[in-house]
Amino acid sequence: MRIVFMGTPDFAVPSLEALIAAGHEVCGVFSQPDKPVGRHQNKLKPTPVKECALAHNIPVFQPARLRDGAALAQLKKLAPELIVVAAYGRLLPDEILALPPKGCINVHSSLLPKYRGSAPIHWAVVNGDKETGVTIMDVVKELDGGDILAQASTPIGPDELVEAVHDRLAALGGELLVKTVAQIEAGTVRRTPQDLAQVTYAPMLSRELSPIDWSQSAWAIHNKIRGLNPWPATSTDVISGDTVKLYRSAVPGKAVSAAPGTIVAAGKDGIDIACGDGQVLRVLELQAPGSRRMSAADYLRGHPLS
Repeated sequence: MRIVFMGTPDFAVPSLEALIAAGHEVCGVFSQPDKPVGRHQNKLKPTPVKECALAHNIPVFQPARLRDGAALAQLKKLAPELIVVAAYGRLLPDEILALPPKGCINVHSSLLPKYRGSAPIHWAVVNGDKETGVTIMDVVKELDGGDILAQASTPIGPDELVEAVHDRLAALGGELLVKTVAQIEAGTVRRTPQDLAQVTYAPMLSRELSPIDWSQSAWAIHNKIRGLNPWPATSTDVISGDTVKLYRSAVPGKAVSAAPGTIVAAGKDGIDIACGDGQVLRVLELQAPGSRRMSAADYLRGHPLS
């Protein structure tokens, strides 16, 4: 099938690779504009999807806007039968949605209708979900509101970091996408409307989420640490008085009677801090201001705690 692919970050690359490997004619790739990087912001870094497309000699288009008519004109020249979207980062206007005869579909990293929005993987981990997945759906004007074409699920381990879940979902999305595109081509795909009563949202992440509330349970804090790793990362001032970022933790099942936010032990196993449910959160990896990420044991060698 003749396909235009729209995507930007690492998550979208396995989906593009899967379409190419399946023998589809990816006639063009749309990705967000390159971003300036470096100390002086004088170098442009291509998006992961752009790098993948160029490696396969696929034309890349990076419009700054989609509503000025230029992107639509380019798409008309490409004449795709189907548009596939995966973490593109832009909403498609109605005239683009109406262009391809087979429609526009999206690879979304949650089990819709749960977690519509921009950060579904992170919120699934932050909320302590035991399962997540990917959904292939029709793209419509409403954000992530289209009919469900296919879904696949995967468990989330209790200590798994969001990056590991992200990478597994990216691969799973590519596999499911190829199967769904084959069904679309054969005319056998089934569409299931989303249950509006079950809709939840996964809003954008921000640094405002970082501070830890030690009155929460140990598991709630642990889930937040692994769900916001590596960005924006959780933070606390109870260890040194300065803002320290936390990157890895554990819940050892140790009960204490200390006030929430009290350090109750510190040694080679980590830094144990009392939480609001009377349990301990063990800090395993952190980053002090002006320093690198390191294990809690390494930190304690230079910053002993009584």
